[in-house]
Amino acid sequence: MLLREFPQCKVSHMATLREAQKQQTRRLLLDTGLALIGEKGYASTTIDDIAAAAGTTRTTFYLHFASKAALIKELLAEADAILTAEDDPSLAAVVKSGDPELVRDWLGHKFDQWSTVGPYLLAAHQAEASEPEVAATIASWFDGTIAAIRSGLDEAHRFDEQTRWARSALAFGQFEFVSRRFFSRGWEVDRQVLLTTLTDSWCHLLVQD
Repeated sequence: MLLREFPQCKVSHMATLREAQKQQTRRLLLDTGLALIGEKGYASTTIDDIAAAAGTTRTTFYLHFASKAALIKELLAEADAILTAEDDPSLAAVVKSGDPELVRDWLGHKFDQWSTVGPYLLAAHQAEASEPEVAATIASWFDGTIAAIRSGLDEAHRFDEQTRWARSALAFGQFEFVSRRFFSRGWEVDRQVLLTTLTDSWCHLLVQD
């Protein structure tokens, strides 16, 4: 049947095409922005740069994102989805278990994801210095991870309650420090050495009561 015989179908089809084109443009802006920031740095990359490299205009950019910071926040959301989509068991469950092998497996899985999420997080860390909303998003993300670790300790009734937040923050702080080093420098020591050492440290902080 021809679409012209059913005007409502034609309208629906055109709306679907427009939405697909809109999402394609949005994806292109995200990918182009991420690539340019990786090459030039956040401060040196302008909205005009991103729009031009994507083959579109500044006006089109603003149809999708209110600002360069808004683009970074969406990239952060994508990185968060990558990091948490395959967590089974969850971080809280791993900590609750008190099983060193589960701790090692969880950390090793995060190590495996660093190459994928590194460009996203490098861009975000560059942006947080000048973009309060990006800094707030990262801080909230970090707080959520610390809270997940603390939840595992609470459910396991492990360690003095007054020390659980400090233990959780110290464990995550170690992980965050070495991840940032990796994002900018790659593996500075053997991966297995770092994994074993970080696992031992986490177990000291979170498992050995």
